[in-house]
Amino acid sequence: MTAAKKDQIRDLLKSIETGDPAPIAVVNEAKYVQHNPQTLEGSEGLTSLFERLSKTAPQANIVRAFEDGDFVFAHTEYDFARRNIGFEVFRFEDGRAVEHWDNIQPRQGPNASGRSMVDGPAEAADLNQTEVNRVLMRSFVETVLIDGQHDQITDYIAEDGFTEHNPRLADGVATLRTALEASGQDGRHIDYRRVHRVLAEGNFVLSVSEGHLGGAHTAFYDLFRVADGKLVEHWDTTEQVAPRSEWKNHNGKF
Repeated sequence: MTAAKKDQIRDLLKSIETGDPAPIAVVNEAKYVQHNPQTLEGSEGLTSLFERLSKTAPQANIVRAFEDGDFVFAHTEYDFARRNIGFEVFRFEDGRAVEHWDNIQPRQGPNASGRSMVDGPAEAADLNQTEVNRVLMRSFVETVLIDGQHDQITDYIAEDGFTEHNPRLADGVATLRTALEASGQDGRHIDYRRVHRVLAEGNFVLSVSEGHLGGAHTAFYDLFRVADGKLVEHWDTTEQVAPRSEWKNHNGKF
């Protein structure tokens, strides 16, 4: 019996650490489209990346992995000479991975509430609520994060018991609202402009967005856990988008 897509991706990512070549068979290298601007296209890029990483005595911890139709999204912790937290997204076609996006930042924290960037629940529940939770998440991103209607934040986020894993923030919806409303020389310091994708499995929902952080072109990946119709827990990574002149492929970050 063929393993679930998310288990195949777990094995693929873990092979960066173990050196086992077998899991890479899940990737259709003839069709593989790479959206990490710092990685070469196709099989040459993937082989070179894994070979380079293998020389750093790497450690790869796949904290969470979820499956949404043809997509798998994973929350990862890497130690490749330095410690990073990432989200990896793969698209499948005819049973094999053919496209990849990611968003990686250095590990920071714990935050003011003592939480790391990866701890907390890891298994999806409430699978029959997947589509409802996807709609909730997209509405939150479009209404609160993009349109800036911060007065509506408690329509989406639980007023009591909101758990925050962002290393610069703390638990509670008030802290998040304050961060979103903060302004810098370039206008809103956190400036969401466009949501590209919302992926979901049960009570876990990931949004992939584009905007600016402190004036720099930035990719925002936000993972929320949903309970009783509200967003109750949040993990994220932010990564500055490299200038086009530095891209090693032409597929774009998003």
